[in-house]
Amino acid sequence: MRHARALWRLLRLIGHGAAGLWTIRTRFAGWAPRQREQAVQAWAARVLELSGIGLQVSGEPMAAGPVLLVANHISWLDIVVMHAAGYCRFVSKADVAHWPLIGSLATGAGTLYIERASRRDAMRVVHHMRDRLAAGDVVAIFPEGTTGDGRALLPFHANLVQAAISADVPVQPLALRFADAKTGATSFAPSFVGDETLVGSVWRTLAAEGLVAQVRYGVPQYHEGRDRRAWAQALHAEVEWLHRQTF
Repeated sequence: MRHARALWRLLRLIGHGAAGLWTIRTRFAGWAPRQREQAVQAWAARVLELSGIGLQVSGEPMAAGPVLLVANHISWLDIVVMHAAGYCRFVSKADVAHWPLIGSLATGAGTLYIERASRRDAMRVVHHMRDRLAAGDVVAIFPEGTTGDGRALLPFHANLVQAAISADVPVQPLALRFADAKTGATSFAPSFVGDETLVGSVWRTLAAEGLVAQVRYGVPQYHEGRDRRAWAQALHAEVEWLHRQTF
């Protein structure tokens, strides 16, 4: 039964992904930015629906940019969840651009790519982020730099936080969690860490029943004279606190 459910969901998602890619390639160029953002959010919400995943949001996201969102990172599904909660322009590792279908969709949604091993490329992305924030965008990063196990946060890398300092814009921390709808216990079905494969993570997620994605927004902060390292440490503490809260 679980395998049949996962297969049915997968087939529907492939169709939904293909429809999204067609929209990006044939219609996005003629749409205003706000219309594209609304389409991305609606598309992401439909992904969760087709996957049998509920969405719970608490806290108050900023109504509009400029703002830098800082979140913990658990799964390949995090980007979809955050898009469903509210459109944002992500900074993601360059590998994602080459993933079949997903890469094209991410690029169409406005993702900024970074070669994480290159310090020079990090500076290029910081400048690009600053420009997008100055233009009023909502930009999102996962400062852990990789996915964690969903239990504890990894240390935050501070480099990308510099973009918010340079643009003098707020940072809003948020915490992501996946839970069992019946028990409220943390679910590790969507985890994508260590030796786990993307295919295995996707299959576990689609086979799960009663999965809920939880997004908890914290209070926006300004740097108030802090350098990027001090601010990254403060943001880490806030995201960790948000992650411990229950819905």
